[in-house]
Amino acid sequence: MIDAGPDELQATVADAFVYAYPMLFNYKTLHEQALDPAFPGYVGGFGRFRHYSRVYTPADTDIVTANNDTPYSWAWLDLRAEPWVLTMPPVPGERYVTFQWFDLFTYNFAYVGVLSTGRAGGRYLFAGPGWDGAVPDGIDGVFRSETELIGCLGRTSLDGPEDLPNVQALQQQYTLTPLHEIAGIPSPPPAPPVDWPAWDEQAAVTRDFIAYLNFLLQFCRPDPSEADLLARFARAGIAAGRSFDPGALTADQLAAVDAGVAQGRQTLADSMHATHSSIGLFGSRDTLGNDYLRRATAAAMGIYGNNVEEAVYVGWIADDDGKPLTGDHSYEVRFPAGALPPVKLFWSITMYELPSRLLVDNPIDRYSIGDRTSGLVHDADGSLTLTVQHARPDDPDRAANWLPAPPGPFTAIFRLYGPEPSVVDGTWTQPPMRRITTGGDGG
Repeated sequence: MIDAGPDELQATVADAFVYAYPMLFNYKTLHEQALDPAFPGYVGGFGRFRHYSRVYTPADTDIVTANNDTPYSWAWLDLRAEPWVLTMPPVPGERYVTFQWFDLFTYNFAYVGVLSTGRAGGRYLFAGPGWDGAVPDGIDGVFRSETELIGCLGRTSLDGPEDLPNVQALQQQYTLTPLHEIAGIPSPPPAPPVDWPAWDEQAAVTRDFIAYLNFLLQFCRPDPSEADLLARFARAGIAAGRSFDPGALTADQLAAVDAGVAQGRQTLADSMHATHSSIGLFGSRDTLGNDYLRRATAAAMGIYGNNVEEAVYVGWIADDDGKPLTGDHSYEVRFPAGALPPVKLFWSITMYELPSRLLVDNPIDRYSIGDRTSGLVHDADGSLTLTVQHARPDDPDRAANWLPAPPGPFTAIFRLYGPEPSVVDGTWTQPPMRRITTGGDGG
């Protein structure tokens, strides 16, 4: 039942769409990876890791703006019956490993890895909002989620093809175990079965988003700070477990709902256009607050981005004249001598075609370029100039420093892992992407 008038209904649906957007596309990934055995990225259900022994390529379409730096380890947990425990081995040398844990809202509520919990390894317990059991001995940390379904995106750095066996050996030591096996107690009763709605991406960005949101809210503990917001949502027919039947609405109500969806989509599009850095986009509820537009913008531009302590993402959607990037032109990115990106770990620039925000197929299978790219050629004065264009450059030095672009529109994401303070506080700024020709061959 809808208790709101047309104006209130439109405004509420607009806000609800922005609120729901990250949850919708989080559910997309969950559904594909944990519930759809036909999907190429299926992980095998809940409570299982799927480790990639390679970095992502254009064939991988699980998520937008995937990185091409670190093989992924994906997992999803259903915490309704009991907590689960992640076991991490010691991480040798200077290898970067991180396990980012996100809830249904896409808040990053926990991290385990070399920058967060250290290199020693350990056991870490993940519990849902209603769990109040005893923590067994041998647990090195406890993380609580405000939703009963959570996801994990692990990243293990890869130092070239010859390093693959080392990455694979480490990945096999990452394990997930239900609490009762760790504690040596009887298995709890299973959680009730769930009637999972099929994912329909076109429907999810229309009025039907309400059905998805009402379904997902069943797995979320209401945060006290959202009491007034959820009450307002309820007047518009948006509440945990409530059915959504457009056929039961009046013509005026349907018009208000559709106008609200259009308003919400435009608000998100405007925010994306105005956002050029990941600083302040990703984090926990404590760090982000209830800025739902910021949360939605983060999900739309690069869902599952890391907290700023782990990585910062900047990049380019326009050249030095403010014109959109396209494979019709050739570009350069130049780092002066002694002024490479200030990072503790490593950096990369990854190419994505638009509007899909997926990796770009190219004849040399180079999807990103950075400080770990072999064979880069520095200029005579010690600077580093990267060439970004569609066709392979004729000049050998430019070809060595070439990041292939698609023939049409594109964006490039600049990732800085273990950013130094100058990156985080804005003292350091990325160089421009300078257009150097009006044609895609660029010599």
